[in-house]
Amino acid sequence: MTSSSTRPQRLIDHMRGVRYGEVLPVYLRDDGLHAEVYGTQMLNDCPQHLWEKLDAAAIAKETGAVMVKLNGPRHWVLDGLGTKVAPVEPVLREFGGIMFRRIATLALGTTPSIGAYSENKVNRGAVFFFDAGKPVYELVSPDGKAYVMQALCMGVDPTMSEATLPSLGERLKMPGGWSYRTRVLTEELVIDTTATIATVLQDEFENSYTLPY
Repeated sequence: MTSSSTRPQRLIDHMRGVRYGEVLPVYLRDDGLHAEVYGTQMLNDCPQHLWEKLDAAAIAKETGAVMVKLNGPRHWVLDGLGTKVAPVEPVLREFGGIMFRRIATLALGTTPSIGAYSENKVNRGAVFFFDAGKPVYELVSPDGKAYVMQALCMGVDPTMSEATLPSLGERLKMPGGWSYRTRVLTEELVIDTTATIATVLQDEFENSYTLPY
């Protein structure tokens, strides 16, 4: 949590449920694999009829990437966004008729952490707000770290929605010692990664979670 004197300013509200999609070209560089994250956030709602026609192999050839991950469609399960510090030049690119903006980078290294429940570090320079009185959905690691869901994914299960999240734990095949929980916030939760690298992971449905510190 942050004190009132250092609390980031909320710039955009009513984000819970807003739809977006991401395209992640992955490049091989001298120090390993790096992904660039292109998102439709604040540009468009990632139209389904265009998204389903995206060709990852064609985008990889177009961008010179070794591979491309199509990440979505997704819906935010946070309530507001604050200051955005551009970690990379915010280049605009069109893929398959959808406009995207480069919003973050992801260092995967020489031995990338691939798959569910594996931490990754994302340079995104963002502030997330979760409102008091609203539910949050968390994965808790064996050592007690609670990762807060920031966005749900419909790419693996098209029926995924916030209405299904309270019972999601019954479907997850979590590693030993992990747990899933839903709780209602008694005070606002602010996750500020404008000056730090974000720690994120996904479950097997590609829902995305972030550490709050």
